[in-house]
Amino acid sequence: MTHRKKLIAGNWKMNKTPADAVALAREIVAAAGQRTDVDIVICPPFTATESVGKVLDGSTVKLGAQNLHPEKSGAFTGEISPDMLRALFVSHVILGHSERRALFGETDAFINLKVLSALKNQLRPIFCVGETLAEREAGATLKVVQTQVEAGLEGVGREAAADLIIAYEPVWAIGTGKVATTAQAQEVHAFIRMLLAKLFTEPVAQKIRILYGGSMKPANAPELLAQTDIDGGLIGGASLEARSFGELITAAAAK
Repeated sequence: MTHRKKLIAGNWKMNKTPADAVALAREIVAAAGQRTDVDIVICPPFTATESVGKVLDGSTVKLGAQNLHPEKSGAFTGEISPDMLRALFVSHVILGHSERRALFGETDAFINLKVLSALKNQLRPIFCVGETLAEREAGATLKVVQTQVEAGLEGVGREAAADLIIAYEPVWAIGTGKVATTAQAQEVHAFIRMLLAKLFTEPVAQKIRILYGGSMKPANAPELLAQTDIDGGLIGGASLEARSFGELITAAAAK
């Protein structure tokens, strides 16, 4: 089995002014030290991307963004292009987050365009999939996840697929304090890896990291990260405080 280095990614969402973001980034860099046994990414809001990037320069922490528009430029008021992110030395970008799907109406087809654009522009997508509470209670979890994975990765070539990062985020566990049981999380992660094997071959699927994105915290991280197919976390609330984020990095390093 391929060894996959754990990845802890922080999604700061719509929080932190540039000054606040710089302060938090400095604390995270200090907590990370020169650690290389875990990959670390932080995704500040767009307004803080450049200033946070300067703090991360020379550190082991990588800079991510929370979204992009698939086009390189044009009449897309309020949007950010891949070239704009690349110019700020962004390396990762969150795509298909449940909040983008639910609050801003993003479809699988539009998210697919973003994934393809990110890969074409040397940005690593953190591609999010997951079911709502109603879908889980209806027994449709795997069907929903399969549809999102297959539609979102349409047209991705086998070579490019190795740069993908998938995040499974049960929508009902985001910001609610609810967490999927370890068994529930592992079941879906294993299912996603099986889908990736069908799409890209088993060796490629074994290289792709699948993160858990549903209220991972220092208290539950060790058990979740010990699972065969859980390769890290996409962290929301716990990424806004350097101590808790640092504890998650330490938990990932222990696995």
